[in-house]
Amino acid sequence: MPDFTPLENPVWSSLATGHSAMARVNGAAARYPSDISPLSAIRESSPQAFADLRELTKPGEIVGIVTAFPVTVPDDWEILLNRFIDQMVCDDFHPGDEVEPLRLSEKDVPEMIALTKLTQPGPFEQGTIGMGKYLGLRHADGTLMAMAGQRMSLTNFREISAVCTNPAHQGKGYAGKLMTILAREIIADGKMPILHVKTENASAKHLYAKLGFRVRKPMHFNVIRPR
Repeated sequence: MPDFTPLENPVWSSLATGHSAMARVNGAAARYPSDISPLSAIRESSPQAFADLRELTKPGEIVGIVTAFPVTVPDDWEILLNRFIDQMVCDDFHPGDEVEPLRLSEKDVPEMIALTKLTQPGPFEQGTIGMGKYLGLRHADGTLMAMAGQRMSLTNFREISAVCTNPAHQGKGYAGKLMTILAREIIADGKMPILHVKTENASAKHLYAKLGFRVRKPMHFNVIRPR
């Protein structure tokens, strides 16, 4: 069995390994630059860790923390969202059909942001594309129909994220085809694909399960900002 320990605190693990060059670190806290992602991390749930994170956070700035352990947020932070999400791992890959995708680049970012705002797969900022490879599919009229990409980067794991399809083009299997390409490449690189999904999103979880993903455990997701 692979060592899943780094996935207990995935943002911390990503910033300490694959994305260490992006990391802003202060004591027991770390985060991505705000133009890349609001994802942030604390080494453990302690007042000192939150004090360290506060020094990395601008007044009123929103950050997100993903952990397997419960987090006690100090009173000098405002909790905007406190919920569970499911962490899924692909340890039994069942590839689906593939498609010839486009490699998305910085010039595509405005459309990518528009698509994520429309479909709400999770935060996507101006610089998020720098976290990894992003693939997309365009309609004959040039519209960006679907996209998927890579977000967190750990030593033995790579996260697939921003999986979304314009509602006008859903039901055609585009998301699964893009994910198949990304998962195949991640596995070829010697890593295991992972992802995070809203617990109640049964349709997405069904798609991911067909590709060989399984729920590993529920994760605490806290969206907070300093008071």
